[in-house]
Amino acid sequence: MFLKGKTALITGSTSGIGAAYATALAREGAAIVINGFGDAAEIEAQLAELRSLSGTTATFCGADLANPQGVQQMLDQAAAELGGVDILINNAGIQHVCPVEDFPLEKWDQIVAIMLTAPFLLIRGVVPQMKAKGWGRIISTASAHSLTASPNKSAYVSVKHGLTGLTKTVALETARDGITANCISPGYVWTPLVEKQIPDTMKTRNMTREQVLNEVLLASSPQRSMAMPEEIAALALFLCRDEAKSITGANYSVDGGWTAQ
Repeated sequence: MFLKGKTALITGSTSGIGAAYATALAREGAAIVINGFGDAAEIEAQLAELRSLSGTTATFCGADLANPQGVQQMLDQAAAELGGVDILINNAGIQHVCPVEDFPLEKWDQIVAIMLTAPFLLIRGVVPQMKAKGWGRIISTASAHSLTASPNKSAYVSVKHGLTGLTKTVALETARDGITANCISPGYVWTPLVEKQIPDTMKTRNMTREQVLNEVLLASSPQRSMAMPEEIAALALFLCRDEAKSITGANYSVDGGWTAQ
């Protein structure tokens, strides 16, 4: 349990990739702060499971990341209950698909707030703690869309490109402080959110399930398969190891070859 004594704050971690991050880090002894939306009973069950993995501490903060006060609330809770943050994983995200000329301003503002401003505020808040300890790990879930673009996703593509730029800047600023900052850029990952999209797409496009998978979701993937959340979490876990101390400012693609084309 190489993370015993460390605390990880993971946004968007009540399901999907974020939940896999929490499980992987808890297994190695990290205390965990999860954040996100969901059924209260399901969140309590997740916390109980995390605590059982290695006898670690796990707590939940339901702060709204679109609100700077919510971000500060999460930092304050982590400090009060767990003594601060050693590992920050920026994972929360939302999507809105629309042509740029019709893109609602309120959706643009919400996506930027949750997926770029909140990571900035969290990084700004945890870096002083990490510098004081001489150790820290900052990992942000970017996306294949941090390296390429798709139509009708102007806000999502913009913030993912911005997140990689923020990460590189933080990596340079903290290079001598025992802190690393990196991005992981998945393609399609098999999560409840993706699974939920399939019936809607079948209906709107009059497609079969196989057509949606192969002609829509996996059309850009040479492997024609989705990654599992545990694959993304395994990479994050490696980036937390001391053996990864020289890896900083990097952006790792986990996209089945999508952005290699």
